[in-house]
Amino acid sequence: MRKLSIVLCLAIFMSAAAGPVFAQEAVNPDAGTGLQIPFVDLTISQPENNQEVALSVQLILLLAVITLSPSIIILTTSFLRISIIFDFIRRSLSLQQVPPNTVLNGIALFLTLFIMWPTFTTVYENGFKPFADGEIGLEELYQETEAPLRLFMYKQMDGHYENIQLFMKMADMPKPQTAADVPTYVLIPAFILNELTTAFKIGIFLFIPFIIIDMIVASTLMSMGMIMLPPAMISLPFKLILFVLVDGWSLITQQVVLSFM
Repeated sequence: MRKLSIVLCLAIFMSAAAGPVFAQEAVNPDAGTGLQIPFVDLTISQPENNQEVALSVQLILLLAVITLSPSIIILTTSFLRISIIFDFIRRSLSLQQVPPNTVLNGIALFLTLFIMWPTFTTVYENGFKPFADGEIGLEELYQETEAPLRLFMYKQMDGHYENIQLFMKMADMPKPQTAADVPTYVLIPAFILNELTTAFKIGIFLFIPFIIIDMIVASTLMSMGMIMLPPAMISLPFKLILFVLVDGWSLITQQVVLSFM
């Protein structure tokens, strides 16, 4: 016990002696090999001119756009239609949590990247890359980024511009002569309504064959007197068998992708 007490005393003494040395090396910024602690200075000062105020407002707006970027990407790309169609597939098969929402959203995300890749490439080559190289300014970046997305949204409407007319009328704006005369804040909600309508139309066609199976199973159970047996439980295997035999995932994915071409 005496030897153990001596060893503990020596260890405490050495650590106490070495502690200030390491602390000095960590705090001292002039130490060549010591641990460097970064220094962050956050100060608030009064703006000296209107340009500084405008810069602060632009920074706040940029942070707001970054915060809302997931919603903007969902509503201005093909993600909205794909996610709704996949949800209709799950509901038509009478499946509650298979596949999970995370899996369906992941599939919709990668299909969105596949469909939107030419548009994203145009945005990068004409907008982001020249801006990063200092060839264009912020206003040109916005224009070059907006143009391919507007073209994609116009292409998906395929001549059905009733929603654009609706929003132009509600905004009390004159009839546009060309597509360039339609503001972006009018085009985006019109595109969203068009995507919702298209997705629901596809969902109706997806439901029809599975509803027929449900009706056949329900009528068969009624004729056999099995009233207490839930028809949905019996029809589920038949719907899954039909979906697998026709290679449903590949067929629906192909048709969804072709609907954007």
